[in-house]
Amino acid sequence: MSTILGLDIGTEFVKAVLAKPTKKGNLEILGLGKAKQSEGNMYAGAIADIPAVVATCEEALNKAETIAGERADKTVVGVAGELIKGNTTTVNYSRKNPNKPITEAEMGEIIKKVQQKSGEVAKKTVALETGNENVEVRLINSAIVSLTIDGYKISNPIGFKGSDVVIQFYTAFAPLIHVAAIEKVCAELNLDLLTVAVEPFAVCRACLGDDLDSNYSAIVMDIGGGTTDIAVIDDGGVEGTKMFSIGGRSFTHQIAESLGVEFETAEEYKLDFDSGKLDDHKKAKIETALSRNLSVWLTGVEVALEEFDNVGSFPRNILLCGGGASLSSLQETLAISDWYKSLPFSRRPIIHLMNINELPSLSLSRLSEKEKETLDHSFATALGLLRVGIDTLAGAPEENKLKARLTKLLKN
Repeated sequence: MSTILGLDIGTEFVKAVLAKPTKKGNLEILGLGKAKQSEGNMYAGAIADIPAVVATCEEALNKAETIAGERADKTVVGVAGELIKGNTTTVNYSRKNPNKPITEAEMGEIIKKVQQKSGEVAKKTVALETGNENVEVRLINSAIVSLTIDGYKISNPIGFKGSDVVIQFYTAFAPLIHVAAIEKVCAELNLDLLTVAVEPFAVCRACLGDDLDSNYSAIVMDIGGGTTDIAVIDDGGVEGTKMFSIGGRSFTHQIAESLGVEFETAEEYKLDFDSGKLDDHKKAKIETALSRNLSVWLTGVEVALEEFDNVGSFPRNILLCGGGASLSSLQETLAISDWYKSLPFSRRPIIHLMNINELPSLSLSRLSEKEKETLDHSFATALGLLRVGIDTLAGAPEENKLKARLTKLLKN
């Protein structure tokens, strides 16, 4: 079995997790590492200083490899930022010969057309937002959200007969410059890059585990240092991903401005806010600063969710992950304020901080108790990247299962 590295290059930290897939479909975690980024390394979730990011990645990677006692065979890296475009497209397809079973070649043609159409839309959107008409985008992730034939929902279309096929595809595209920077980092670290994955999509894969027939539904919010990434899972399928450039660092900057202190000091105050170490006067000023920024952040959440216009009703469960999710004020604001009332929720959503121990198909038996404590909600993206790596390897030519064959079709 190949040893896979999940490398989450975040704005605040780089997280590295080494794992091996087991024969039962689980992920056996071998080692993990974490290293802090310098302030200028990243910008809005994207790499801004390649040599500096390489050095930080190397630090996190060395820690993970020391614990694991081995090196990675393959690497999966996450990509994030406002210019990552992930959307779900519904395709209605009438077959000319409904009595003929659907073949792999026929599905391949359908998928190719949808990916091409989605790519054109993504390129136009990024060009409009950047003012660059010549921007190039690359397909990062593609997955079938749902599929029905003549009104009947099925998990795999190959071999079925029928006339009316309705497919919902999730596709995600990233600007080529973002992907090229990741490829350069991996080359400098001498890592064999298996694939690049959109980070909120990866977190969804961590939630779903190896059960591709799951009916799990939830909203996932990954709150990093520079961005907040939101994904909606409905009935086991990823409905889409949205991102906006407000993360943990914006809260730190607000504290620094309000109290007239340096960024590093403000970060310490933010981390100590829930610890009881701060005096009442200082805590009150920090609370005011956080409240001001939380209002702006909540607006970003509402706008992002409004863009999921293909979702009739949102799932009630909201899972929070990423380092920024540790802030108790953020959790409380989501849990008790009325931000959700203009959105299609049937009732007040239930807010959970993601518990890594509750993620399916994970084996932590190789880790020490201290390492298990370190593997908290901030590592959710790295764990999801490992799952994307397994999905990608499952599409290898030697595999002959129907599920693996469909995965192969969806590879970019």
